[in-house]
Amino acid sequence: MKTVLLILFTTATLARIPAIAQDTTQTRDPLVESGQIIVDGHPTPYVIRHLPVSSFPDLPPAVQLQLDRRGCLIPQTYEAHGPENVIHASLERPGSSDWALLCSAQGTVSLLVFFGDTSSQPSTLATAPETERLQSHDPSGVLGFNWGIDPATPEQVHDAQLPMRNPPPRLDHDALADTLVDRHTVYHFYLKSAWIVLEMLD
Repeated sequence: MKTVLLILFTTATLARIPAIAQDTTQTRDPLVESGQIIVDGHPTPYVIRHLPVSSFPDLPPAVQLQLDRRGCLIPQTYEAHGPENVIHASLERPGSSDWALLCSAQGTVSLLVFFGDTSSQPSTLATAPETERLQSHDPSGVLGFNWGIDPATPEQVHDAQLPMRNPPPRLDHDALADTLVDRHTVYHFYLKSAWIVLEMLD
């Protein structure tokens, strides 16, 4: 009887080893964050893919240095087909050369804006835990990251405001489109030394 129990215990122990090894392998890639969160009372898996700052070689060296010091990775939306969530636009004034990006560090994502090629501290327009920016997007039910940013030209903002009864005057420089994929877009605009959210038709 002791021999039979020993064999059963050994078999059961070995049967668990592949699953443990598989989980360890999944967590080794520092560019992929995966896990589960509770949705409607049920554990639901998610996957968030990131890119290193080096994937965006056009970023000014002073900006890259700040991002490296912060430990930033650039989160990618579930619909990404190429590097995204780093943008170059005239956000401070007409003709300025500015950068905006999503920085993920220690489970938190921040929307940062750098004016020019300077090494000065960026503006932080929004911050959220990564796991609060997830949504289902395919039949598998696995959640993906849904926060994306894009430059918005004065013409694009004007077109977005056309349905309003009294659209405001056309902007004179770019805005920042801050989007939850397939849901909602907010436009941030820098005006008179402050960031404002542009009015849109609900």
